[in-house]
Amino acid sequence: METRQLGNLWPVSELTIGGGGLGQIWGETDRTEAVATLKAAIDAGITLIDMAPLYGRGEAEQVVGEAFGGTLPEGVRITTKCFLGSPPADQVIEKLELALTRSFNATKLDRVDLFFLHSNICPDDYIYMHNAEVQDRFATRWSLYTDHVIPAMETLQAQGRIGAWGITGTGLPRCIMEALRADKAPQAVQAVTNLMDSAGGMRNYEEPPEPRNIIRTAKNNGVGVLGIRAVQAGALTDKIDRDLPEGNTEWLDYLKAAPYRGLCAQLGQNPAVLAHQYALSMEGVDTVILGVKNRTELNEIVDAVNKGPIDPDVKGQIDALRLNFQIPRMPIDDPE
Repeated sequence: METRQLGNLWPVSELTIGGGGLGQIWGETDRTEAVATLKAAIDAGITLIDMAPLYGRGEAEQVVGEAFGGTLPEGVRITTKCFLGSPPADQVIEKLELALTRSFNATKLDRVDLFFLHSNICPDDYIYMHNAEVQDRFATRWSLYTDHVIPAMETLQAQGRIGAWGITGTGLPRCIMEALRADKAPQAVQAVTNLMDSAGGMRNYEEPPEPRNIIRTAKNNGVGVLGIRAVQAGALTDKIDRDLPEGNTEWLDYLKAAPYRGLCAQLGQNPAVLAHQYALSMEGVDTVILGVKNRTELNEIVDAVNKGPIDPDVKGQIDALRLNFQIPRMPIDDPE
């Protein structure tokens, strides 16, 4: 499998194996199949494992522990995350350390290569359009991020418990891009990377999402980009693999993506596989995180990616569907 440079960090495989599927979030699987899928991913040349304590309430990270017994294969790196929110300032380091401890216990490791702040980042006085009453659970306010989260991350890095740190770029776009341009910028960002430019249910703000501007800003500032939501939580597959309530954002995106599935049928292509190829073709993306839950899904995507990049004509046909159309906005950073 080809490798790409992750910002200013290290080379990684163009595909990353994620914890959502292994943690049984994206449809039914079991521990035995998840362990086998993880091992197969490494055998296929994948060199980065993306984890979090919240994936299956620790299940995904326990899969890592069972698969490798506390020693990752040579050349393989791992990430984890902390869903911090906006706790009192004096609790920030404690909560970050607690999340790390949970990850260490489950994975049987004593260090991670990359540690993500998995909360949204927003201005101190910002009020979200959706779920404002609980936004301090999922959003980290700007002053808390700059004054406490960054120093805590630097402390953990100095202690050798983490190799680098990053942010999940699903918060308010202008705030994420400000973080990426800052003097003390994260070393990596997880950014929405799909043909619809949709974060689905992860988006709580009113403003237009700007995933491609976020990716561009990261690229311009030497920040590594891990693409997430390549199939938008199932909306870009041939069939949603779990029950969703009426009006659910992912279900609405699935309905919106009907023309894409029609195009895939004409081309004789698997929608999920083609969606991953499309995500890998997006400029500035270093690696795309897979949400696969079994070896069949893994092998389909790996085999397609190993055959080479998406056909430019096919990409053009996808773009012509305009499924990512939104109110235009000028990019903050120039392409150069």
